[in-house]
Parts: sequence; C-alpha cells; structure tokens
Amino acid sequence: MSGMRALDDILVLDLSRVLAGPWSTQILADLGATVIKVEKPGEGDDTRSWGPPFLKDPQTGERADSSYYLSANRGKQSITVDMSTEEGQGLLRDLALKADVLVENYKVGGLKKYGLDYASLSPLNPKLVYCSITGFGQTGPYAPRAGYDFLIQGMGGLMSVTGERDDLPGGGPQKAGVALADVMTGLYSTIAIVSALNQRHRSGKGQYLDMALLDVQVGTLANQALYYLVSGQAPIRMGNGHAAIVPYQGFPCADGYVILAIGNDGQFSRFADEIGRTDWLQDERFATGIARVANRAVVVAAIEAETRKYSMNDLIARLEKRAVPCGPINTVDRVFADPQVQARGMQQEVPHSLMGSVPTLASPLKMSDSPVSYDRGPPLLGEHTEEVLGKYLGLDAARIADLRSRKVI
Repeated sequence: MSGMRALDDILVLDLSRVLAGPWSTQILADLGATVIKVEKPGEGDDTRSWGPPFLKDPQTGERADSSYYLSANRGKQSITVDMSTEEGQGLLRDLALKADVLVENYKVGGLKKYGLDYASLSPLNPKLVYCSITGFGQTGPYAPRAGYDFLIQGMGGLMSVTGERDDLPGGGPQKAGVALADVMTGLYSTIAIVSALNQRHRSGKGQYLDMALLDVQVGTLANQALYYLVSGQAPIRMGNGHAAIVPYQGFPCADGYVILAIGNDGQFSRFADEIGRTDWLQDERFATGIARVANRAVVVAAIEAETRKYSMNDLIARLEKRAVPCGPINTVDRVFADPQVQARGMQQEVPHSLMGSVPTLASPLKMSDSPVSYDRGPPLLGEHTEEVLGKYLGLDAARIADLRSRKVI
C-alpha cells in the first residue's frame, strides 16, 4: 500500500446540510479529500439537533451532537461563517477560489445573492467542479420546490413498489426505513464529482453538476422501471414476495424472521426434505415453481406453519447444510454481531474532540493501494475555523479575533 489516499490532493468546500450533500462529502473525505464544512455560527447543520439519541458532554452532562449528524460528517473540518454578511461572503468566495470542488444544496438560485453561485465563481476559478443538489433539479416546473426524501420516495415511484400487497392486512405504500433518495443522491453526486475531476485532468476545466433527488429516485427504479416501459403496466407492491418465484420472501421463526430464496425445484425438494415435509413433493400445488406461484397463498401458509417451529439460527444452519438459499432478517444489533460484518470491519471508532472517540459506520470502499482511514471524526461546530482561515486565507490571530468579535465567524 502506498499510504496515500485517492483524493489526498483535493480540497472540497462543503456548503451542504442534512444528508444528501453531507453523505457525498463524507465519501470524498473517506477517499482523502480535505473537506471544509461551512456552518452557521451558533447553530450549524440542522442534523446536529435531530435526535435522540445524542452524545453527552462528559464534563457537563449537557446534550451534544446527535447520532444523525455523526452518521454523515466524519473526516471533515468545520468552520462557522455568517453567509448573510458581506465579509462572510468574501471569506467563502476566497475559499472557493482555492477549492477543487464545491458542494451545495440550497434552493435553486439561493446562493446567487451571495455571489457564491456557479456563474459567479466559475470565471474566478475555472477549474472548480461545482455540485448543486436539489429536490427537483435546476430546470422543469418543480425546480423552485424544496425536496425531501420521504416526498421524493413517493413521487419517484419507490413507495408504489414497497410495502405489503394492498389485498393483505397492513397493505399499502411504505417508505424505505433508510432515507434512500438522499443516500443514493449522495452516492451519485460523488460519482459525478469524481468523474468531473477526471475530466478536468484532460480539459483543464471544471464543470457544473446538476443533481436532483427525483432524478436519482426515478433512475434507480431499475428493473421495476423497465417492467413498465416494456410492458406498459405499472408494477405493484408485492410485500416481501416475488412475482414469479415462490417461496421467495421472509418467513416467521420462533424468534424472528428468515428469508427463503428458493429459486428452483431442486432447492425446494431439499427444503421440504430437511423440514420433514416430503409429502409436499407429491402435491401438485407444491411440486413445481409454476404451481407454487399459482397457489401462492396455500404454499406460503403451509411453509409459515413449519418455519415457526424453529429458531432462526437452527433453521438457517439446517438449510445451509442442504444448500438451500436462506438468511436472517437481522435487527440492527444482530447486523453488528454478525461474524461476516465484523470480519469486514464495518464498525470503526474515530477520534472525537469532546468524547475521545465515537463509533462510526465504516465505508464499504475496500481499496488495496489507497485505503480509507479513520483518523478524523465528525467535527464540533466551528472546531477548525481558526485553522482553516489561517492556513488557506492567511488570516492572523488578530484578524480572526476581530471577525469573531463582530460575529462574522
């Protein structure tokens, strides 16, 4: 390993808040970029107060930052600047002139009045890669609207294919348990940023990236979108079931749920044999995949009656020996107790100026020559203001003290 990280030479000015933008800039920080997170003095990123749970100051017992904030901000440096002041705008403009990347998620046109929009900054820093993240993009009839993950999951079709079937108890649209539209937009934004940086190597120029939550949500409908585009029929909610395979869903056990993903008749035969129901193999409703789909309700009910007799671990152990595809529906505590998750190092500790260290969810990026390191945790509000203004703008202690006394920073 070289000891270097992939983006060690990249400076990112992060004007984003909440999740989609911070998720992207956290990935950039994981890859080695220096990320300067700009926050409002005295308040900071909205998610610092989105809880519980919260950290507690070990000295005073006072409430500190939320777990939500911690989830998307490791590896960054926080500065506080009042963007509403001309001096504050000047500081951020000067930082933008030194940056390789700027990420923001203000409403369309929101930064123009501060002189921090792409049209204002690009002539001054032609190499700047400028990424705007909004709910609906910079064009179209919805462009002025604010966008929120839950709203986008609904508008973008995800909730129409997520949730129990309408004809079953509990049926109806359901959002994903993670803010997927935000997280996926963060991922796509990172892809766009890294691609634009590579393009800059060839052209010498930066560019503008127009990222929209709705675009990403529609773009990640994947096979469900093509189901409609090819057939002309909108796909429906199937709960945990599969339209063309039975059994291919979660089943109750004595202490939780196990997924059976039985994709062919050979696997089903081994499953039936292992749980002592070889009689199913002589039953025309169970014998073939086509028959099982046609008799879904009967087959699922019969399997449920059997799986309830086992613990999750016992049933999985039995079926794995017979090469029957299965796995647990883990609660989050079980996820982090899973030996595979532990072997892959998906929980890490990072330094934290208040707590000493805090847990973090590890990056799934495993890179042989430029690995992710966990040497910097989520910053305290304004923790690096003096350091950043001194290093990048050359401001001395007296100048910084003056700015602070006038609440510019």
